[in-house]
Amino acid sequence: MKKVLVLLLVIAMFASSCAVHRHTIGKGPQSGVTQSSRQWYALWGLVRIGSVDTLKLAGDKTDYEIYTRVNGIDWLINFFLGWTTIQTRTVSVIK
Repeated sequence: MKKVLVLLLVIAMFASSCAVHRHTIGKGPQSGVTQSSRQWYALWGLVRIGSVDTLKLAGDKTDYEIYTRVNGIDWLINFFLGWTTIQTRTVSVIK
């Protein structure tokens, strides 16, 4: 039984990385420099807490990519805070 629970936990952790969105602005990333921030949500993603300003993360660049995902750290946060309905996602701007 313990092995089944561990297997389910590992599958759930890897399945969460499927929640990825990429948005290419202009010609896309040119230098490979990345700025990241964490977006917080309540009620399992229905209510946004705070705001990640992608224009601020991009700076003066006009060619970049916005990459949002649930990574390993987010998964751990979501695992421990999920009962409180708090969830996170990582937002990265690749210049």
